[in-house]
Amino acid sequence: MLFALYYVVALTILILHFTGFLARRNLEWLVYVVAITVFPAVLYL
Repeated sequence: MLFALYYVVALTILILHFTGFLARRNLEWLVYVVAITVFPAVLYL
């Protein structure tokens, strides 16, 4: 369940990033937070 919730949040942040919503509100750092949380999984695989 948390795994699916994580993907929904990550997808939402990605969509908001490409629409420019995050840049207009100075929330671009959320993209980096998602990238950092994905990084350990990439190393594991």
